[in-house]
Amino acid sequence: MTPYDLVLKNGRVLDPSQAIDRVTDVAFADGKVAAVGDNLDAHDTRDVAGKIVTPGLIDLHTHVYWGGTSLGVDADGLARTSAVTTFVDAGSAGPGNFLGFRRHVIERSEARILAYLHVSFAGIFGSSKTVSVGESHDIRLIAAGEAAEVADANRDVIVGIKVRIGRGASGPSGIAPLFAALDAAEATGFPVMVHVDEPPPSYEQVVSALRPGDILTHCYRPFPNAPVLADESVKPAILAARQRGVYFDIGHGKGSFGWGSARAMLAAGFPPDTISSDVHSLSIEGPAYDQVTTLSKFLALGMPLSDVIAASTVRPAEILRRPDLGTFKPGSAGDASILEMRQGTFALDDVKGEVVTASERLFAVGTVLAGSWWHPA
Repeated sequence: MTPYDLVLKNGRVLDPSQAIDRVTDVAFADGKVAAVGDNLDAHDTRDVAGKIVTPGLIDLHTHVYWGGTSLGVDADGLARTSAVTTFVDAGSAGPGNFLGFRRHVIERSEARILAYLHVSFAGIFGSSKTVSVGESHDIRLIAAGEAAEVADANRDVIVGIKVRIGRGASGPSGIAPLFAALDAAEATGFPVMVHVDEPPPSYEQVVSALRPGDILTHCYRPFPNAPVLADESVKPAILAARQRGVYFDIGHGKGSFGWGSARAMLAAGFPPDTISSDVHSLSIEGPAYDQVTTLSKFLALGMPLSDVIAASTVRPAEILRRPDLGTFKPGSAGDASILEMRQGTFALDDVKGEVVTASERLFAVGTVLAGSWWHPA
């Protein structure tokens, strides 16, 4: 009798957490990864020859409070088409509405949803195609005390505190909401994820306030508030932040990834720690689309496939402090993403409308969740 419930056979298994990159099998049992090796068999065997098999992809910046905010998209629907198995919601809900997010979305989702809790009381409540109200504009809504209480009571799914800073997000409040978020984070032992958009305040002012373990998302923004100077060198405050342990996340979205910034940062030897899509209702139809499209843009920039996969598996798992994710180590979460590298001519656009034509890109072709085959619709 075979001890395994599911085996993915003959795929190119790419697991940066264990430096595995070879054609072999992955077995699952009791909802967990059971083994990686040759000639494994199971009750349910899937031949994935010619495909890339990775630990379940983690998208560190998404908005999946579907039905609760205008930005929310359906995590399970997106999982079927993007092979993402862990969606990390980046502050859609605040302490005033998080329990609704938990009960009606997180607990009902088959795909895993973790969350950064917004320090603003109602989260990101005013963003649509016709409405744009920065939730951090009104300092009366900044609720560090309530955020700390809700985060502490929901540690099984909350992974940090979120705040959005910039002319669009915080406007007249400036950088003050960031200090409130840091206060809530200090009280709970959580990291902060901070969004930065157009100045004021400057990218340098924001990143200089961050602590080891905090995350700066939208790190490859285009001008204004780009991470590079006119000579395409990395701003000194950013170099100093990485040296002290701040993480840098892509968070593509509708306005936060520029080919020019990306080329300059990579040429300067400053790759992102994590690659995320910032997929939401305003970016899912472009220019972000989904996680596999975002990952493909970094292949077009010359990043090795193993580094691109690491930035969506083991690296976000480390930032999330979830060693059970992003790996095929036996006993880890029984999630896998099955991808296909296709050759052709692919137009990939940034948020400014610049289009790069790539000769290859990744596509999602299958998903394993909790040790069971869960293929795309």
